[in-house]
Amino acid sequence: MRFETWSTSVETANADCVVVGVFEDGELGAAAKELDGKLEGSLSRIASHGDFPGRTGETMLLGTLPRLAGRRVLLSGLGPRKSFGRRAWRKALAAAVAALGRTAIRSAALALDRPPAEELDDYYYGRAVAEITGSTLYRINDLKTGKKPKPPALVRVLAGPLARASARTVARGLKHGHAIAQAAAVQRNLGNLPGNICTPRYLAQQARVLARKYRSLRVRVLDEAALRREHMNCLLAVAQGSAEPPRLIVIEHRGARPGRAPLVLVGKGVTFDAGGISLKPAADMDEMKYDMSGAAAVIAALSFAAEVALPLNVVGIVGAVENMPDGKAVKPGDIITSSSGQTVEILNTDAEGRLVLADALHYARRFKPAAVLDMATLTGACVIALGHHHSGAFGNDEALVRELVEAGARADDPAWQLPLTEEYAEQLTSNFADFANIGGRAAGAITAAAFLGKFTRGLSWAHLDIAGTAWQSGANKGSTGRPTPLLADFLLHRAGV
Repeated sequence: MRFETWSTSVETANADCVVVGVFEDGELGAAAKELDGKLEGSLSRIASHGDFPGRTGETMLLGTLPRLAGRRVLLSGLGPRKSFGRRAWRKALAAAVAALGRTAIRSAALALDRPPAEELDDYYYGRAVAEITGSTLYRINDLKTGKKPKPPALVRVLAGPLARASARTVARGLKHGHAIAQAAAVQRNLGNLPGNICTPRYLAQQARVLARKYRSLRVRVLDEAALRREHMNCLLAVAQGSAEPPRLIVIEHRGARPGRAPLVLVGKGVTFDAGGISLKPAADMDEMKYDMSGAAAVIAALSFAAEVALPLNVVGIVGAVENMPDGKAVKPGDIITSSSGQTVEILNTDAEGRLVLADALHYARRFKPAAVLDMATLTGACVIALGHHHSGAFGNDEALVRELVEAGARADDPAWQLPLTEEYAEQLTSNFADFANIGGRAAGAITAAAFLGKFTRGLSWAHLDIAGTAWQSGANKGSTGRPTPLLADFLLHRAGV
């Protein structure tokens, strides 16, 4: 896909199709009005007759119109003028790209009305155009044996019309947005694969593939023997009920001078979570292939850092395991000594992600990080608290958590901060070990974060619970690619680019 800017008049845009906006009740947007004057009122007649009411998400492709030399026009609904803003614009753009993707149109000039600059400046406009285009045209990596549909014909998108002073900033946004869309596709492709293909060893293999593609990346994989030497007994305990061997995957992006403290991203990579002895209900258990979405997001974020050559040192750590019920599986009541030396009483084997992260977070200390950020589909409790709209944000560094929340707002990949005060850690009290791996029904997402906090003392640390945002169920079941946009924005701002 090629993304370009354009600054000519609407009717002379060099593309097969021009996309313009129409507000609800038939009011033409600015570019549509300009084009209408050149088309002898064709668009206003369509609007006045009620043929296209301009509701958000609706589109209409018009055939050949006079004075457009065979090019076409796509109308996209912007909704009510009084409530038009960034959200409505994103919906209108996504609907337009989806409509274009169903045609043989190869190039399109986007001339949709934009929200005010304080809502969507030039850089984020460019970024959103490329990111939404990539996300909308993404095709799920299914394993169906029938004839595959042809890929979308659309290969060139022009963003504008722009004042010439804005073109460079928009172009930078387009470049970053395209890279974010590619990284999100990495996450989505990994997440959508079934657990019998996307195993811990497969994740390690994909990390090595990335390292061969990008010179800035270095990969090290710890096998079961190496994990034992590192005393990662919590991670190993989760894996011991599975025939699939565990892996710890370390990916380094070396974009800054040696010795500069890196950012460390840690991802939960439970490639299938049956719950272990604390077996999950059968309904929707197939979706537990997405329990490695945190790991996929880390791999995606490192691919993004390498693609745009971020001047940062970034380390990705993935704890990859399968959680299965077996005669060798860890049992409720077992006590495990973590690599940090702290003991954990296992009260529920389905609270396994925090065990994997405990050892992975402790491993992060050896990099002397500037900050540590973990992401995990950690708790159903976070879904109850926030639904499927916001990821949960926690941490011991208020400024770092605020950075992440602000990055999510800028990237339209929102997160919401939840409290993490000392009282919640008290729910993890155990009579037999330093603490238990669950803290009861109340505040489950917070007590899970409090558990992780026991392994991050002295670090600048934040945690994203993405259980409600990493994938969607139903007819459109599949990975969403979140929180890759949030992570990309966070890294871009840390890099100052």
